[in-house]
Amino acid sequence: MDEEYDVVVLGTGLKECILSGLLSVDGLKVLHMDRNDYYGGESTSLNLIQLWKRFRRNDKPPAHLGSSRDYNVDMIPKFMMANGTLVRVLIHTDVTKYLYFKAVDGSFVYNKGKVHKVPATDMETLKSPLMGIFEKRRAHKFFIYVHDYNETDPKTHDGMDLTRVTTRELIAKYGLDDNTVDVIGHALALHRDDRYLDEPALDTVKRMKLYVESLARFQGGSPYIYPLYGLAELPQAFARLSAVYGGTYMLNKPECKVEFNEEGQVLGVTSEGETARCKKVVCDPSYLPNKVRKVGRVARAIAIMSHPIPNTNDSHSVQVILPQKQLGRKSDMYLFCCSYSHNVAP
Repeated sequence: MDEEYDVVVLGTGLKECILSGLLSVDGLKVLHMDRNDYYGGESTSLNLIQLWKRFRRNDKPPAHLGSSRDYNVDMIPKFMMANGTLVRVLIHTDVTKYLYFKAVDGSFVYNKGKVHKVPATDMETLKSPLMGIFEKRRAHKFFIYVHDYNETDPKTHDGMDLTRVTTRELIAKYGLDDNTVDVIGHALALHRDDRYLDEPALDTVKRMKLYVESLARFQGGSPYIYPLYGLAELPQAFARLSAVYGGTYMLNKPECKVEFNEEGQVLGVTSEGETARCKKVVCDPSYLPNKVRKVGRVARAIAIMSHPIPNTNDSHSVQVILPQKQLGRKSDMYLFCCSYSHNVAP
């Protein structure tokens, strides 16, 4: 392995695999290594035996759960916006030929102790119990403003500079109540906490427009899509792209150590006594523990259920957003549900 490469990539998370694919397409000599024997890194998809091994050590999964191969359980589950940046990257790189996607059935929000569908059409908005009749009229005017807003056309700005006007000030102009603001900020703009209210409104408006564009793309009940067989399919697809353009992959490589010179510049990566020389290293944080610091934590729980989530119209795939204010927390909770319809469980 004592060769010289333009870039060595450590870890097979989605970001690392996208980058190695794009760099390989650009003609760079890329070596991609991972200490694990599977793709996806921390965001991999595990079968039932791998899942039990990771969390229950030596226990075996119960026989009644069925075949291990029928499970692809995401460690960091995420739905994708149908018109989001990642989807555009997939289309641009033609990686879509390695993947199959399916729309997600529904988007829901937890409000005042109940689960409600996030309205996907004008008709659903009129029928939704999330707002009263007068509030719906005010919200409708706000949604029209967002829909018509064009960053390059001052006529659509209604005299407001959204790079300076805060989201709180914009919403106050339409007289919307806190309940509606909660739904707009967390279920449509997908902010994780309420800091956005005191930040420039442009970001929130762009997020809402992306939600509507994604909703229109598949004409479904939600703006989300999700790959069949779990999210680990994404890094694998970019790994194939990299390999097609000459990228080299080495999984199951223990103790990948990044080597530096006295000036702190990268020299290469050493594993099993061999060094791959390079001038650039891209890696996930776990490969450089002394150069990163922890700034927060995410708590996750995995439930294997024999039924759909109640009050979601028996949806086979669904996202339920629980806004922070509804829970008395500092940040939102996201409930992600998938099933046999996306080939992640029997």
